[in-house]
Amino acid sequence: MYTNAEQIVIPIARATIGQALGRQATADESAPWLHQPKACFVTLKMNGELRGCIGSLNAQRSLLTDLKANALAAAFHDPRFEPLTDGEFDYTRIEISLISVIETIYFVNEQDALNQLRPAIDGIIFEYQNQRSTFLPQMWESLPTPQLFMALLKKKAGLSPSFWAEDVRLSRYTVLKFHESEYMENLLL
Repeated sequence: MYTNAEQIVIPIARATIGQALGRQATADESAPWLHQPKACFVTLKMNGELRGCIGSLNAQRSLLTDLKANALAAAFHDPRFEPLTDGEFDYTRIEISLISVIETIYFVNEQDALNQLRPAIDGIIFEYQNQRSTFLPQMWESLPTPQLFMALLKKKAGLSPSFWAEDVRLSRYTVLKFHESEYMENLLL
């Protein structure tokens, strides 16, 4: 369905951020699937380190609109970082994660929930009352065990890493991921 997606979504995100920095930049926005409802995350990295990451979990708008909004938010509105500067832009690499449909995980206790997590496959949404957090599947690279993944997901939600309650809710999703560095390398081949 997402024919040549890597060659389309990465240039759109780069052009959107570039335009916001005052650069002349355009990208092809004509692919029909860009105009279908889809959620995505945009992650920015500099020298292999996180520089911004903002996204949507639910398809509330077209992928094109979501992609552009999240690219701008990751570059300029991630509260963990100062806004991206023009000088940093050329050294920033973009990663796009297209989010699948979210499915509820049913479990009887925390151990049952941990047993159902699929490392390197699942993105997880943790919810307890008004607290919510998520990690993309890519986070399994630095948090390789379900126990560590879950502990830091709880911490991200503002809870103790050892917290558990009967009314915790968990959901999972997968992503179709595109890295700018891989896209750029393929252009040179």
